[in-house]
Amino acid sequence: MLHPDTELRYIDETIGVGVFATKRIPKGTITWALDDLDRHFGEEDVRALDELRRNCFLKYSYRNQRGQYILCWDYGKYINHSFHANCVGTAYELELAARDIEAGEQLTSDYGTLNVDEPFDCLPEEGSRRARVLPDDLLRYAERWDALAADAFTRFLQVDQPLLHLVKPEFAHKIEGIARRGEPLDSIASFYYAGRT
Repeated sequence: MLHPDTELRYIDETIGVGVFATKRIPKGTITWALDDLDRHFGEEDVRALDELRRNCFLKYSYRNQRGQYILCWDYGKYINHSFHANCVGTAYELELAARDIEAGEQLTSDYGTLNVDEPFDCLPEEGSRRARVLPDDLLRYAERWDALAADAFTRFLQVDQPLLHLVKPEFAHKIEGIARRGEPLDSIASFYYAGRT
């Protein structure tokens, strides 16, 4: 589920739509959390789809560390990619605001965290040496994303967390240790799915 202070907006013909903050979302805020309404699909489910639905499904889903495809029930599936994303993924099935996100600003994630099956080219971004998202980006850039997440967790207890109730019980104690005592976080690299065919 996405943070409640967001809305879907049309951007242009090239990008389509995106998710925008309707109020300021401070650094360290949970911007998205996997919840029980999000659907999990196996590879056989995806293979059984006709080509039209499969292509659409693959565009709007991501893969977890077990190789399942996850389709978000809300407009979380419309968060656009950026190599300078303002949201950062974690190993705890949630994303955090990596910096303050101002009202009217688009929420973005780096799709390299999503276990993509195939490389894809991205729109050019000023200041980025990357131009493609690759299936092994989780391994290449995990250290950078972990540092961003660790920095965001330093603000976790100082900001309002409307999605806190969606944190899975198995992650709650670990997150508390990171936020309260600065304990090391688990790397997002643990989210990498190595079983691609």
